[in-house]
Amino acid sequence: MSKTVEFFFDFGSPAAYLAYSQLPRIAEQSGAELVWRPFLLGGVFQATGNRSPVEVPAKGAYMLADLARFAERYGVTYRHNPHFPINTLMLMRGAVALQMHQPDRFGPYVDAVFKAIWVDGRDMNDPSVVGAVLHEAGLDAGKVVALCGQQDVKDRLKAVTQEAVERGVFGAPTMFVAGRMYWGQDRLDFVREALSSN
Repeated sequence: MSKTVEFFFDFGSPAAYLAYSQLPRIAEQSGAELVWRPFLLGGVFQATGNRSPVEVPAKGAYMLADLARFAERYGVTYRHNPHFPINTLMLMRGAVALQMHQPDRFGPYVDAVFKAIWVDGRDMNDPSVVGAVLHEAGLDAGKVVALCGQQDVKDRLKAVTQEAVERGVFGAPTMFVAGRMYWGQDRLDFVREALSSN
């Protein structure tokens, strides 16, 4: 498959959740491959000087309302997590670990974590809650945690995060089609158009 859309995401971003809910269908309809690029948004914020919109009260209030509007437009369930912000370091390591070592479990893991945070409102800062979420999804939490501790997994997450910064990424979600960057789930129409023209 020659057409690809790269999807840089972090579970802690509600906009990344909304993009996740739409991108597989967009890619399928366009005959494109969706390339999942888990990275650490906190690392990108630190490197670029960016910060979460919710740290600016007026912008944060607007963004929360806008996310709800887009969720309604997309026909997906969305609930702002009462435990936000979520420290996603281990969650993102888990995504990288399964992508590298158990790729058949990557999809169920991504589905379970996004749902737990942005649909069910669970406290994924709590390791016991994370363990329960993974167990409910049919995943072995102990194995995932063990994989998260491997140096190759830690190095891969750092490398993808650094690559994102070097390519101009400053937030999540960020998509690339044919080398062109699109930031934000509200830019999916541009992603669709770019895939159609390539």
